[in-house]
Amino acid sequence: MGSEVRAAQVNEVIRRLEGHYIFPEVAAKLAEVLRGRLGEGAYADLGDAEFATAVTDDLQSVNGDKHLRLRHHVDPVAEDGDAAFDSDAFRLEAELEAFGIAAVQRLAGNVGYLETTLLYPAELAGPAIASAMTLLAPTDALLLDVRRNRGGTPGTSALLQSYLVDEQVHYLDIYEREGDKTTQMWTLPYVPGAKFGGTKPVWVLTGPRTFSGGEDLAFSLQQQGRAKTVGEPSRGGAHPREQYKVDTYLDVTVSIARSLHPETGENWEGVGVRPDIPVDAEKAFDTAYGLALKHVLELGETGPRRGVAEEARQALDRL
Repeated sequence: MGSEVRAAQVNEVIRRLEGHYIFPEVAAKLAEVLRGRLGEGAYADLGDAEFATAVTDDLQSVNGDKHLRLRHHVDPVAEDGDAAFDSDAFRLEAELEAFGIAAVQRLAGNVGYLETTLLYPAELAGPAIASAMTLLAPTDALLLDVRRNRGGTPGTSALLQSYLVDEQVHYLDIYEREGDKTTQMWTLPYVPGAKFGGTKPVWVLTGPRTFSGGEDLAFSLQQQGRAKTVGEPSRGGAHPREQYKVDTYLDVTVSIARSLHPETGENWEGVGVRPDIPVDAEKAFDTAYGLALKHVLELGETGPRRGVAEEARQALDRL
């Protein structure tokens, strides 16, 4: 790749940072780093994939923002922003990943289990989420597994949380640099299907791969006191981001906003969501399931609950 082309690509990344990054002063420092690396010839002999990796390392070197990435794609990238979400390729990706629902199951003992891998936009994932939550609504306890959740949209976090509360909750604020505005995130007044509700216990399973939108879900439920988190700290990415085209096969993701707790102003950037019950991520399921089964047994074992209690007892013995 010619030096003039690489210079143009780096300058386009810098333009996007200076125009959109949530922290303008950090954007200025990043521009210095990238120009310096370009001047040193650090990117001169790299293929596109290696170039993207090197620039990503440099972007994250100033303040560790994991949402700052230059990405290389095999196929041509979409135009800026929401264009990618509107593409046929993205819709097919969502369908092939079951709209981010990796597993939904009634476990022995009437414990619900939902694993999500990505919070796809609600206009795509909404029916799948409604179906999953309707299935889980009658269970006595819920395990929400985001250990492999790599992110997604804030609106889908709001949708999922809405199935777990009885009244609307203001759980997060998102501050955007553009327009100097703050958007309040609330659970929804209505959701399709049946609700799990706001009183039965929920445990959220987290780990070092939990990122961005998955962390939003874990953090928000934890801070509301609606759920206990079980596992390891998450990756620590609390900045909503946007993607911008750099070249035919390259785009850059830039943090354009900050997620903040509406009362404390805190978030999980750089530190991750800290577990209420710290255990190895691999042991998070067994730990949370054991707690859920003990809860089920406390509900009694007479009448229709007799069979559920026996299931719970046997499952607990197997853990």
